[in-house]
Amino acid sequence: MDSKPKKRGAMENGDTGEDSVLATLIGNGDDLGPLVRHAFEMGRPEALVHQLKHILKKKEAEIEELCKTHYEEFILAVDELRGVLVDAEELKSDLSSDNFKLQEVGSALLVKLEELLESFSIKKNVAEAINMSKICIEVLELCVKCNTHLSEGQFFLALKTVDLIDTNYLQNIPVNAIKIMIGKNIPIIKAHIEKKVTADFNEWLLHIRSSAKDIGQTAIGHAASVRQRDEEMLERQRKAEELNVSGLGDVVYSLDVEEVDEDSVLKFDLTPLYRASHIHSCLGIQEQFRRYYYKNRLLQLNSDLQISSSQPFVESYQTYLAQIAGYFIVEDRVLRTSGGLLSANQVETMWETTVAKVVSVLEEQFSHMDSATHLLLVKDYIALLGVTLRQYGYEVSSILEVLDNSRDKYHELLFEECRQQISNALSNDSYNKMVMKKDSDYENNVLAFHLQTSDVMPAFPYIAPFSSMVPDCCRIVRSFIKSSVDYLSFGVNSNFYDSARKFLDKLLIDVLNEVVVTTVQSDGIAVSQAMQIAENIPFLERSCDFFLQHAAHLCGIPVRSVERPQASLTAKAVFKTSRHAAYLAVVNLVNSKLDEFLALTENMNWTAEEISENNSEYMNEVVFCLDTVFSTALQILPLDALYTVGCGALEHISNSIVAAFLSDSVKRFNANAVMVINQDLQKLESFADERFHSTGLSEVYKEGSFRSSLIEARQLINLLSSSQPENFADLVIREKSYNALDRKKVASIVEKFKDSADGIFGSLSTRNTKTSSRKKSMDMLKKRLKDFN
Repeated sequence: MDSKPKKRGAMENGDTGEDSVLATLIGNGDDLGPLVRHAFEMGRPEALVHQLKHILKKKEAEIEELCKTHYEEFILAVDELRGVLVDAEELKSDLSSDNFKLQEVGSALLVKLEELLESFSIKKNVAEAINMSKICIEVLELCVKCNTHLSEGQFFLALKTVDLIDTNYLQNIPVNAIKIMIGKNIPIIKAHIEKKVTADFNEWLLHIRSSAKDIGQTAIGHAASVRQRDEEMLERQRKAEELNVSGLGDVVYSLDVEEVDEDSVLKFDLTPLYRASHIHSCLGIQEQFRRYYYKNRLLQLNSDLQISSSQPFVESYQTYLAQIAGYFIVEDRVLRTSGGLLSANQVETMWETTVAKVVSVLEEQFSHMDSATHLLLVKDYIALLGVTLRQYGYEVSSILEVLDNSRDKYHELLFEECRQQISNALSNDSYNKMVMKKDSDYENNVLAFHLQTSDVMPAFPYIAPFSSMVPDCCRIVRSFIKSSVDYLSFGVNSNFYDSARKFLDKLLIDVLNEVVVTTVQSDGIAVSQAMQIAENIPFLERSCDFFLQHAAHLCGIPVRSVERPQASLTAKAVFKTSRHAAYLAVVNLVNSKLDEFLALTENMNWTAEEISENNSEYMNEVVFCLDTVFSTALQILPLDALYTVGCGALEHISNSIVAAFLSDSVKRFNANAVMVINQDLQKLESFADERFHSTGLSEVYKEGSFRSSLIEARQLINLLSSSQPENFADLVIREKSYNALDRKKVASIVEKFKDSADGIFGSLSTRNTKTSSRKKSMDMLKKRLKDFN
């Protein structure tokens, strides 16, 4: 109770502030550690010890003072404490007794406790062993499962199992040996999976390459079917349009579009590729697999682009092109479905390489081809290849341009084939008019090429005005049109009618017309054959309209657009010209035949003493030859051609008679020779007049006659037989009676004229007669002609 004043007094008696603080901390039970640490850090532990001693003395003093103050209470407390001590001793004795008893009892329990603790330890160890065993069993089960997947080829599941072991179990495996063994085999298993998957993928590479040809052929065959279906539809559409235009009725047509999934048509398995790609992705080497795939497919492509040297290209082109088509169809699906295994740039690079190689191969092979049929077959397959690959987004214009660049080569080959076929048709022709016994023959040979001269079906048997070469050549030309359009169609240019028309015109002019004209002008042809060829030409001209319509039809051009006059072929005009050339060839052939008989005039006695009452032998042959020619021509040629041939033959005879007088072999001739030729000429004139009337030419050519073709020979004979030949020098008389004669020719002929017979008694018979006025007149003519010259 008095502690506060005393405390205050102690402080007053010289306690420092530090002692006060230290005492306060001790009184409050605070931690003196920081203070002690601070004293040692400051290097003043002695001061702290001194302060603590000082405080200890003060506390002892306080305790002593407190004891003095409360000594009675303290004595009582001590007594009580002694009583407690007695009780404590007793308690201690009891506790000792109880402890002994407890130890006696607890020793058995302690043994049990130790046994229990040991059991608990065993249980813990067993639990840990069980847990470790479970982990090991799970890991081993996963290993077994992995082995099962590997044996069954389920590499993805095996790889997932390995990843599961590696991720979730490997670090937790309690058995170190198992852990090491599994950790060692995980990369081995992954390498094995990669090896097996790569092996399967390599087998797939071989399989897909061997299947590419079938894939390409299937796709190209499908394109061909679609093209044929489209052609049939367009054909029905064109017929419907033509019916509508002609007013035969309203025809309704529709275009059925069948959507076909290309992937459903082309079935090939990419599963090994997808599996290999996915597993390599799971292995973390996807980029490596991408490079491996691209490298191997590029090697396969380069191999596929090499053409076979063991067989001709015409036998291997389908396999070659189908292989390429199949390759890029597969690559297109890989690009679309493999999730980035191929890039569009890689496919584009492969395609550009392929286009360059294919273009080079085609150009080289086309340059070596010598058959239009082979070239057409290859072209058609290439066109289908273009259609097929264009559906997959590939640019094929460069390949199709090769076809357009080769069209001239193709048509040149086609021209040569047609030339040979046309030559064979002409050489196999009997040049007799065709006889058709039934309507099917008429339809196939006449109506099929619009050669009919009347819309009325004739009675059978029907004798056509042309020979078999006309329909045969028409069939050849029609086949040419089909082959030409087949080549020109499905190329780069969709409007190919103009090209087809150009090549058709070239065929008709440079091949058909040339072969016909060459044949009719050849040396070995007979007159009747030449006549029939000449008569065939107008029908070839008439067929030009059909050819043009047929070409338009095949090109999909409305027929009405080519029926205009300005749309006709140039060949029509060429055939007109060739017809006249053929008539001239007939005339030349007839003249050549006549020359064989006219050459007999060289055996004639030009200074005969007597006049034969019969016609000369050569003239009989000439008339017989002309009779044969006119009879044949009347059966084959129209009247205008008959007139041309007749006039040409007679004019040639007239020229030959005049030429006979001018011949160097005839040195002199007399009036008897003139009389003989006059008789021959009269017979020829009579024959010409009779034929002119009997053939009906007199009704057509009322102002003309065959006799007029003999005018030069007639006027010459008249001059040489005239009593006053000097009248030839009179311009008026010459223009009236001798206008066909040439003065120089007459001068040469009259110089050879001798009025008396060249015999032994020729001079005696006329010695006592006066020189005839006729001889004087002839001499006068000779003199005047000499003066004129």
